[in-house]
Amino acid sequence: MKCLLQYEWPGNVRELENCIERAVALGDRRTIDVNDLPPSLLNASPAMALDIETASPGLSSTDLEDIERVTIQRVFEQVKGDKVRAGKMLGISRATLYRKLKRYNIAMRPGMPSGSPTLQ
Repeated sequence: MKCLLQYEWPGNVRELENCIERAVALGDRRTIDVNDLPPSLLNASPAMALDIETASPGLSSTDLEDIERVTIQRVFEQVKGDKVRAGKMLGISRATLYRKLKRYNIAMRPGMPSGSPTLQ
């Protein structure tokens, strides 16, 4: 809550709405915590970013890549393949989303096997 209150919200209600949608999509608990918030919010509050770094010591880059892959896949499935919505919920551009879908071999259309040629 502290992190949400300290943020300036330059995008007003729409930015807040996207932030909450993202947190709900990424979280797997009943409570949204600071780890579920987009990086832009955390970068605005250095104290919050520091809390996250100390809360998850010892994570390797492989662990982080696995978390990223699973998160992208979950969000992509939740929005039924809508790349624009997935990018907004994840806080990344559509081009970055395409790169990550290709990198992690995630099907670009829900229901298609991974690795299938599905470029649109």
